[in-house]
Order: sequence, then C-alpha cells, then structure tokens
Amino acid sequence: MSVNKVILVGNVGDDPQVRYLEKNVAVANFSVATSERAYTNSNGTQVPERTEWHSIVAWRGLAEIAEKYVRKGTQVYIEGRIQSRSWMDKDGNKRYSYEIIADAMQLLGRKTDSATANAAAPAKKSEETPLAPAGQEDGLPF
Repeated sequence: MSVNKVILVGNVGDDPQVRYLEKNVAVANFSVATSERAYTNSNGTQVPERTEWHSIVAWRGLAEIAEKYVRKGTQVYIEGRIQSRSWMDKDGNKRYSYEIIADAMQLLGRKTDSATANAAAPAKKSEETPLAPAGQEDGLPF
C-alpha cells in the first residue's frame, strides 16, 4: 500500500488560469505560496523565512469554483496528490516539474457576502464528476 496525499494552506499567487477542454471540462491552474516563519536555533543561528510555491491543478467543479471565487491573495486549503512531469529541454537535459492535483479545496479567511460564504464550503469531487486521471480521459499529459 502507498499514500500520495498533500495538504496545503497558503495564499494564491495569481488569479487562476481556466481553460475549457472537450465536453466543456474545466481545468484551472494557479499557484499557492506556503511559508515557514523565520526563527532562531538554540545555538543562536537565525533561519530566515522560507516560502515555497506550489503549482495547483483543479478539474471540473473545483476549477469552476476557482474561476468564480479564487483571486490573487486568497487564502486556500487544498487537499490533493502530487504528480510529476518530465521533459527534455532544448539542450537535451531531462527536466522535472511537480504539481498538486486538487481533490478538495476550501476558501479561508473573511466571508464578506453570502456568495463568498457559500463558496467557502468544502468542495470535494463527487461520484458524478470524478477528477480526470492524468493523461487518460482528455488525452492530455495533465
């Protein structure tokens, strides 16, 4: 048995880029920043704040929620799985990238109106609209 589970709480780096594929399947791409606070070790060594950027891919209903409600700076909770991609660059070197394929998303922070409040409810994949496995349903590598 193995487990591929990622949980992130962070801020969105830019407005999501949403595309609609065949059969009106929505896919959203956006980045989320997570940060570790600066601290001082017991020996006096100072460790600066460290920010990691994560590429998020949301499909179908989650992508539509991202399109409507997620904006740069939005604090989000993301559950998903990590997926790698590889390719050869122009110099023949093998390159890698990693993405988080979102299974659930929740908007965090202040709720300013009822629309935002409704969008803040956990959005999970349903049996009717499963997430697309990488490279299978749509014939794309993501």
